[in-house]
Amino acid sequence: MRTLGRSGPVVPPLVFGTSALGNLYAARPDGVKLAVLREMFRDAEGPVLLDSAGKYGAGLALETIGRGLRALGVPPERVLLSNKLGWLRAPLRGREPTFEPGVWFGLEHDAEQAIGYEGILRCWEEGCALLGPPYRPTLVSVHDPDELLARATTPGERQRAWRELLEAYRALDELKRRGEVSLVGAGAKDWTVLRSLADAVPLDWVMLACSYTVLRHPPEVVRFVDRLGEAGVGVVNSAV
Repeated sequence: MRTLGRSGPVVPPLVFGTSALGNLYAARPDGVKLAVLREMFRDAEGPVLLDSAGKYGAGLALETIGRGLRALGVPPERVLLSNKLGWLRAPLRGREPTFEPGVWFGLEHDAEQAIGYEGILRCWEEGCALLGPPYRPTLVSVHDPDELLARATTPGERQRAWRELLEAYRALDELKRRGEVSLVGAGAKDWTVLRSLADAVPLDWVMLACSYTVLRHPPEVVRFVDRLGEAGVGVVNSAV
């Protein structure tokens, strides 16, 4: 167990992803999903950290987590939940969702992106409702900010997307000041976007997705990680 960043909480060294609970690549039976959750907690001595998102199965992963934890009788203090915000449920009008065609299966909802101050607060409220009591996220971030910026085709569009991101983090900072969440972070595949966010907004943790691994660790990324450590920002590495 270790402290994440300078202010905690104490977290395990392994974070469990939950996209498969939202039917990523295959629609899995509820019994299989419950068995997966049970194994996550079976030998854990401290709290278990689960990473999820409203985009995972258009909220299905969050619903599955909340329902499964209640079925297993997991006390709220035994689980830490990370929710990446930025997508809201929407009606499913076709045979499959439009937000990532060919990736998610057996869904009953679509999802639409919602960034900015109001959008992120709506995502937060929906995520809490999908989990259901007594579970609530402890860690929050904006989902894939690098992808949002990459969709901009002109400098003006990128500036507007950047302003939306800053407004999104204003909402997250407000949630933290109200005591709704403990830590605000950022995760991305493009580490340079994380560097820009770390310079622009207060972050408690950063998740480097596929850009800092045993096989891939460019000197400039190593220097960035060292800088985060010196500033007391926790670093989470995602290599899959």
